[in-house]
Amino acid sequence: MIAVTGATGHLGQLTIHALLDQGAAPHDVVALVRDPQKAAALAALGVQVRQADYTRPDTLSPALQGVDKVLLVSSNDFVDRVGQHRRVVEAAKQAGVKLLAYTSLLRTETSRLSLAADHKATEELIRASGVPFVFLRNSWYMENYNPAQAVQHGAIAGSAGEGRVSAAARADYAAAAAAVLTQPGHENAVYELGGDQAFTLSELAAEVQAQSGQPVTYQDMPQDAYAQMLRGVGLPGAVADMLADSDVYLAQGDLYTESRDLSRLIGRPTTTLADAVKAALA
Repeated sequence: MIAVTGATGHLGQLTIHALLDQGAAPHDVVALVRDPQKAAALAALGVQVRQADYTRPDTLSPALQGVDKVLLVSSNDFVDRVGQHRRVVEAAKQAGVKLLAYTSLLRTETSRLSLAADHKATEELIRASGVPFVFLRNSWYMENYNPAQAVQHGAIAGSAGEGRVSAAARADYAAAAAAVLTQPGHENAVYELGGDQAFTLSELAAEVQAQSGQPVTYQDMPQDAYAQMLRGVGLPGAVADMLADSDVYLAQGDLYTESRDLSRLIGRPTTTLADAVKAALA
């Protein structure tokens, strides 16, 4: 059996669908969720739904009984992310899981993003556990950007300068996760994942303008000013600071890769910037 944590989240749901698309039998797929009542759509697919709460260790070991492979989708908790991950890793080891895939961050070991520290610590936990692993080191999601909002305001703001980001669609990353969970030969592999064609935020703005017919420009801002702007539109302070910090290092190449690991894993080119913008504006 294959289990996916955070299965009602964006990436988790897409991975469940990708597993089924790649031939996994529904009864062999386990959706691990904090609130099973919110997983009715997954249950309707025929997959097993089990409660698994990162903050409640008593739910984790029972949820992983009989499971051979697990995708640990990283927590979005900024306070105790590593502690939550540790509980899942310990439960996976106790349950005899044969492969633990983890959604990490591009070039975690050398990344300067503030996000990298928790991912690096989690990778170290997994290695120390002795459970065979796959590290899926993801660059940015295309969905981190909001073309419709850019059209509304006439601008995309950021602190990325002319840095290039190897963003890919969530569905691309989900397909890669499903591939390593359904195909043999990925034990103890590390994949640096990103889109085939990197772009600058100026190029993103130009693509949104071309498709929408409305003027859209990229507004580059100092890190502190960008973080303050994000707070002003309602983002929590920790999230605003993380996004501004990430842009600064995006500008310096920390979210850029030429590895092509992602397109090789999914067996097709990654989603293009034009197609991503088209889908977002539809």
